[in-house]
Amino acid sequence: MLSILPLTLGIVQTNTYLVADPASGEAVVIDPADEGARIVREAQKRGWRINAMWLTHAHFDHIAGAADVFAHLEPPPTIALHRSDLPLLQMQGGAPYFGLQIADPPEPTLSLQHGQMLQVGSYNFEVRHCPGHSPGHVIFYCAAENVLFCGDVIFAGSIGRTDLPGGDFDTLIRSIRTHILTLPDETRLYAGHGEKTTVGEERRENPYVSSREFRIP
Repeated sequence: MLSILPLTLGIVQTNTYLVADPASGEAVVIDPADEGARIVREAQKRGWRINAMWLTHAHFDHIAGAADVFAHLEPPPTIALHRSDLPLLQMQGGAPYFGLQIADPPEPTLSLQHGQMLQVGSYNFEVRHCPGHSPGHVIFYCAAENVLFCGDVIFAGSIGRTDLPGGDFDTLIRSIRTHILTLPDETRLYAGHGEKTTVGEERRENPYVSSREFRIP
């Protein structure tokens, strides 16, 4: 069974996820929000080897720990990001817009694309491009485990904000309806903020999508 360790880190309480195949010990970090040394220690305590950082998007609260994670790992991990969020990454994820500063994150070494398959040990993850919160936002879906890491696309009872540069409400709703609500009801959603939820729960209860007639665009 896939192992998932959530860590809530940083000034806006962002969810970082350590995801591992316990059989092989291979692991990835999804959205290193802060405290990179702590993230690495948590993996080491469990005998996991981090070989990649997967970024759902490049807002500062999801990448602030990336430089520190990178500095504590040898060999260096793969850094995976969709190219449409590269300009945001190069602006420290928009941190200066909020009067903040973070360590410059490492340059991506893997450009994510819609439909691409990634692996953690023996587990396959499908990359789905879900813009709307940011132009290059992606989500990571493991069908075998009914698990989706959805970043800031959708939350329990809410959705990602669209008032930041590159955001668009209609695009976000289309992404949710096309790439998330079409998944099985039992699919567990691990979001960038807040508690875990499921596709079925959000289809029934989320006011941003449950009140709309559901059809695939």
